[in-house]
Amino acid sequence: MSSEPTPAILHDPDRRFYVEANGDVAYLAYQRVDDRTVDYISTFVPASLRGRGLGERLVRHALDWARAHGQTVIPTCTFVRKIVSG
Repeated sequence: MSSEPTPAILHDPDRRFYVEANGDVAYLAYQRVDDRTVDYISTFVPASLRGRGLGERLVRHALDWARAHGQTVIPTCTFVRKIVSG
């Protein structure tokens, strides 16, 4: 088990959810389609941050945010689609 703290997921409204760690940034980018719909278009985790589950944490956080804010999600990103379909 790593002694590194789990980095917090941050939100840049109308643009992306992201995690900063060790000078690198992992993110889930999105765009608004309308007032009630967001399109999750891309998830990226740099090589230095892979293997820590950050991509899945980003997606689950973003899905929880959408649910809490009454947003419909379009899962354009294949990684998001994979998690949504279970």
